[in-house]
Amino acid sequence: MDDPKQTSPGLWALAWRRLRADKVAMVGLTIVAAFLLTIALSSSGLIAADWEQETGVSYAPPSFTSSTDSIDSNQHDSPTSKHSAVQAEVTDNPLDPIRDVIKSLRQHETGTDAVIVNDYGIQDPIGAEMSEIRTALAKSGKAKIATRAATLPFGADKWGHDIIKKTIKGAETSILVGIIAAFLATLLGTLFGAVAGYFGGKIDDLFNWFYSIFTSIPYLLLILSVAAVLQQKGLSTIILILAFTGWTGPFRLMRAEYMKHKAREYVWAADAIGASHWRKMFIHIFPNVSHVALVQVSILVVGFIKSEVILSFLGFGVPVGTVSWGSMLNEAQNELILGKWWQLVAATAAMAVLVTAFSLFTDALRDALDPKLK
Repeated sequence: MDDPKQTSPGLWALAWRRLRADKVAMVGLTIVAAFLLTIALSSSGLIAADWEQETGVSYAPPSFTSSTDSIDSNQHDSPTSKHSAVQAEVTDNPLDPIRDVIKSLRQHETGTDAVIVNDYGIQDPIGAEMSEIRTALAKSGKAKIATRAATLPFGADKWGHDIIKKTIKGAETSILVGIIAAFLATLLGTLFGAVAGYFGGKIDDLFNWFYSIFTSIPYLLLILSVAAVLQQKGLSTIILILAFTGWTGPFRLMRAEYMKHKAREYVWAADAIGASHWRKMFIHIFPNVSHVALVQVSILVVGFIKSEVILSFLGFGVPVGTVSWGSMLNEAQNELILGKWWQLVAATAAMAVLVTAFSLFTDALRDALDPKLK
């Protein structure tokens, strides 16, 4: 006998069943969940809290490269050694009019006072005094002379920051900006689309006029122009810029859904029992179109992460002292001239893996929530 209590699965149950059957979608969901767990641990301070600590030497190479040979060669080719070699090769020129002055200066340098020369062969006028101060502080125990590592698992930047910890902290900034901005943009698009699609008439014309203005300007140029006008760097500024310029996609879809659903029988029944317009819009219609909003959130997250990276790369993004994938790429363009590639690879690889996984999961989620595939 059939169980009289047995009920057919709903939209979300069927969507989850189809989603679990898609192996690519589950792999993408696993990767996205791993990134979200990482930024949650980073936000709580459990990992990457000391990313600003100078743990390695400047531009410390990754441990998996031939770091010993490169360090030795750098030491042999350092500006100090070159400066000494040039001085050693210089011979007395009998025709030099300032030969005697140079001799007296060299005799003064090789006198009793020690001359501190930095890594670039330039004399440090207070080098001896600073050395004495560090020695005195070390003896008194009031200061610790930190030893920097010559190599790190994935290298260090100019200031000796660990690239792995910096990438994790940058992921926290970029992903949080993308998620929050996507929710705000979808909220605005859903609200505007619901009002325009449900009421129609002049209200619909007004919102369509705003929609036409925003879509007539190329998206990237619109973001850059708004960022240039605001001239105020900060995470909240970036989130507001992305939210106020990215609502057009959800608006277009939600407006069409509300125009279609307002003529359904269940909306007429709600109107017959005296339900208000706002109750019919958000209590009766919205649950039937919520899957469209969910898909739009996941799509916008990917786009906004890339937009934040572009803004930070161009200097309109995060402020000084805050790290993101975009700021890391901005620093990496100067490091490439020196042959330091590890920061560029770390930021690019992390962003590529997340964006690819999120895109695959979004495509699968959109197919799973499509009512035509029931």
